[in-house]
Amino acid sequence: MSDYNRQFLFDLPAEPAPVKPSLRERSKKHLTFLTAISAVSIGSILGAGIGAGVGITTFNYWTRPAPIVVNDTQAVNWVTAASAAASPSVVTISVTGANGGGNGSGEFLTADGYVLTNAHVVTMNGSSDNVRLEVKTYDGHIYPATVVGTDPINDLAVIKVEAAVQFTPIKFADSSKVNVGDPVVAIGAPLGLSSTVTSGIVSAMNRTIQVANSAAPENSGLPGGLQFFSGQGDAVSLRVIQTDAAINPGNSGGALVNDQGELIGVNVAIASAGSSAASGNIGVGFAIPSNVAKRIATEIIEGGEPSHGLLGAGVKDAASADNAASFTVGAEVVQLTPGGAAEKAGVKVGDVITHLNGFEVTSASELTAAVRQEPAGAKAEVKLLRDGKPLTLSATLGDAADLK
Repeated sequence: MSDYNRQFLFDLPAEPAPVKPSLRERSKKHLTFLTAISAVSIGSILGAGIGAGVGITTFNYWTRPAPIVVNDTQAVNWVTAASAAASPSVVTISVTGANGGGNGSGEFLTADGYVLTNAHVVTMNGSSDNVRLEVKTYDGHIYPATVVGTDPINDLAVIKVEAAVQFTPIKFADSSKVNVGDPVVAIGAPLGLSSTVTSGIVSAMNRTIQVANSAAPENSGLPGGLQFFSGQGDAVSLRVIQTDAAINPGNSGGALVNDQGELIGVNVAIASAGSSAASGNIGVGFAIPSNVAKRIATEIIEGGEPSHGLLGAGVKDAASADNAASFTVGAEVVQLTPGGAAEKAGVKVGDVITHLNGFEVTSASELTAAVRQEPAGAKAEVKLLRDGKPLTLSATLGDAADLK
């Protein structure tokens, strides 16, 4: 299955429209029990170029707004209710630059126009300079916007709409309380079809993926930056929520909400069965947890650069003891930064880190993602194996900004 690809969700815009449905009841939620399935290998990584001047066909000439329609208020279900609650907060973002254009999605953070989205939505060739942004709200109004700040490490960004209008901010849920099997709705503009809602469940939590990111700092691949020794300096590791709710190109930056219409994640990538995102959804999508998104967005809005934890250890995948299988069992420390957080905590070269703050670590990329989602100065409980014996250490994470 090595021909699977992880794609950014990026496409051309379409016209949204206003609807304020009347909702009278919500149907009962059904819990779906799933049996275990084999993991698939998701191979090569494609970047944010999808839709950025690569000849994606625009459907604007025939598409029309797709409002949330309620024809029978006696049969309204939880998907309709959640969609009606969150849709006024979700926007389509149009991006144009010298080398092309495209669109993604986003959601209002504040009534005065701050919008959360993905960094890859508002950057071209790794930069947000010289790009023109427009935001189209669910009721069809169009406003100019500017980039406030980006965080390529977590693929998040905040933009600002300047208008004398009070917008509807998205409500945040606590993503640390999300369960596998929870019902979810994805809202965005897949393939340019605005105001599209799809439903599914949370398929997995704390999944780690790697995505190409031309905006990532050049030093993100350095050993002290806690990244693979595989030359993938243009890739970032993200710890995400996995969902089977259908998301496609154009959903980037859009909302993944719970059955109350509260944000639990920001849609960021999909696994695709073909060589491009055009092959579409196969039921494996990923979203950045809302708790991470909220922290990063708050730091950007408050005028500072988002902070990222730094363990100060170069790591590689640790293979099983007999090397008989392809599975990895942790992150093996192969280098320590003098005076770094790991060295101060007592970590040694050769240790195999298996847990960070209670979350299992089975690979170098999982440790990378887990550390970079924490703010600088955060306390971290590190569980490891030293000569096959378990050991627990306490570390205070450094600041990844020190690598600059």
